[in-house]
Amino acid sequence: MLRVVALVAAVALACAPAAGAELRYLDQVTIPHGEVFDGTVVGGLSAISYHPGEDRYYVLSDDKAEHGPVRFYTVALPLVDNKFGDVGFTGMHPLAGAGAADAEGLAVDAARGRLYWSTEGGRPSGDGAPVLQPWLRIAGLDGSAAGEFALPPNFVVSPDADRGIRANNGLEGLALSPSGESLFAGLEEPLYQDPSALTRITVFDVEARKPVAQYAYRLEPAPAGRSNGLSGLVALSQTSLLTIERAGGPGPTIRLFRAEIGAATDTLDAEVLPADVVPMTKTLVADLSAAGGPVPLDNIEGITLGPDNSVVLVSDDNFNPAQVTQFLLLSGLRREEAK
Repeated sequence: MLRVVALVAAVALACAPAAGAELRYLDQVTIPHGEVFDGTVVGGLSAISYHPGEDRYYVLSDDKAEHGPVRFYTVALPLVDNKFGDVGFTGMHPLAGAGAADAEGLAVDAARGRLYWSTEGGRPSGDGAPVLQPWLRIAGLDGSAAGEFALPPNFVVSPDADRGIRANNGLEGLALSPSGESLFAGLEEPLYQDPSALTRITVFDVEARKPVAQYAYRLEPAPAGRSNGLSGLVALSQTSLLTIERAGGPGPTIRLFRAEIGAATDTLDAEVLPADVVPMTKTLVADLSAAGGPVPLDNIEGITLGPDNSVVLVSDDNFNPAQVTQFLLLSGLRREEAK
C-alpha cells in the first residue's frame, strides 16, 4: 500500500462570501510526481467519489493507456482533527473495454455495488484518424464492464468541428443523487452550436439508463487568455449540486458554486439552446484562488462529499512534473444541505 503523509497544516480559511453557506479550506496532501503504485504511475487524477460503506475514495485517472491501463484507484484518506491522516493507495483497477479512452468522470453507486464513468471523446489528430465518441458506462467496483447509458443525440464529436461536443471538453463531471435515482453529467464547455457561456448538465435515469432532463449552466467569464470550464460536480439533492469551475494554466482560477435547478428550462430536446433559455441559478461558495487559499493550488478536477460534512477535491497533474497531484479538504457544508 502506497502511503503519503499530509504536508500542509490546517488553515481555517473562509473562502466564500455567502453567509451560512461558505466552505472553509482545512488541509491538503500532495503525491510525489512519478509515484508508482501497482505497476502504474499515479497521476492524471480527474475524478473522485466517496464510498461511505467502505470509508474510502474511488479516484479516476485520465491516463490514455500511456502510463498503465485506463484505471481507477481506491484510496484511504482518513480525517484526524480536521486534517488528513496518513493517505494510502489500496487498490488499482483497470476499466474493462476502455482502450485508450480519455476517462474524466466517475461516480460510485454504493447501494448497487457499482460505479459510473465517462469519457470525453476526441477529434482526429491527423488524416485518417477516427473520431472518438464520448460514452457513459457502468462498471463493477472491480472495473468489470456492466453496461452503458444512452446519450443525447447531439452529444457527438463531429469530424468538421461545427456541431456537438468540443474536443477534450465533453463529459467531464458525474454525480449520483443521494437517492440513487438520478445521475448528473456535466459538459466541460458549451456545445459548438450553443452560446459561448452556456454549457449543459444532463440528468439520467439510473434504472432506465437514458437521459430524462437537461439544463443550461452559465459559466463565469474566464481570465484573459484562458478558458473557463465545468470540471466537476457532486449532488447535494435531486435539484442541487456543488460544481467546480476551473480556468487552468499557471496560477489557476478555481471556484466552487452551489447550483440549483429551480425554474431552469429543460433543454433535453434542444439541438441549439434557445435565446430565452433560463439557466440554473448558482451561488459562489468558495474561491480557492483568492488570497490566502491553498498553496500550492493546481488543476482541480474532482469533487466529492466525504465524512463529517467534509468536501474533498483532487487535482489532475497531467503527468507534468511542473504540476502537482493533490487532495484538498474543505468543511462547512451544513448537514441538511447534503441530504
